[in-house]
Amino acid sequence: MSFAKWIGGAIGWSFGGPIGAIIGLALGSFVDNLSGNGAPLLGEHQAGKSRQRDPYRQRPKQTRRDQRPKTQSGDFEVSLLILASIIIKADGKQDQRELDFVRQQFRNMYGADRANRAFELFKRISKQNVSMRKVCMQIRQMMDHASRLQLLHFLFGIAKADGHVAEVEIKQIYTMSGYLGISNKDFESIKAMFYDETNNAYKILEVDKNASDDAVKKAYRKMAKKYHPDRVGHLGKEHQEGAEEKFRQVQSAYEHIQNERGFK
Repeated sequence: MSFAKWIGGAIGWSFGGPIGAIIGLALGSFVDNLSGNGAPLLGEHQAGKSRQRDPYRQRPKQTRRDQRPKTQSGDFEVSLLILASIIIKADGKQDQRELDFVRQQFRNMYGADRANRAFELFKRISKQNVSMRKVCMQIRQMMDHASRLQLLHFLFGIAKADGHVAEVEIKQIYTMSGYLGISNKDFESIKAMFYDETNNAYKILEVDKNASDDAVKKAYRKMAKKYHPDRVGHLGKEHQEGAEEKFRQVQSAYEHIQNERGFK
């Protein structure tokens, strides 16, 4: 598959707004050549038009949740690449272990060929000064909540890949989560999946340690529904498999509390 077909066929809403501008700049002078490799890079006749329009123009604001445009696998992929580039540079350096984590995760999700293309785009994006707020606001407007939670889960994995999580990395992810419209409870829940802290199981289930057994059971059912892999089924099987990790963490947290309290 040509690079042009991969980009042109995978991306939906993310080709507009600040994300589209970042992609265009990353491809740079290769745009014309890539668009001739099979499928148009931006869709039929769009390459020329994109140069004439304001790259930061947003699509009309969605007034109802069910009107939100469908997020394709490529939208998620490009959003992930851009946010990952910010996190990796958060501590002032690009650690090879973090870069290897990104490459390996993409290999696991997409296979070697697609992962190599994604990582090539990632390297180009990493050279840019990206406006985190503008990118996150576009993602918040266009991407469903379950997919945004999956983005956050991946970003924590990157931060921990080098074996040490710098405070600045956690602050960056926290700031991102706010721009992405992710609540503090959801942030703490996903964070607890990566770091050994007191009462982690309760944090994952978003319930207080002093909650009743019935409240814990209710919280588990709620979180199992929120993190169920089917919630990101529209992103493709590769992302469902990634979401299964969050789901297992919820189950593990619940089982830990069950064993600790002795209820069924």
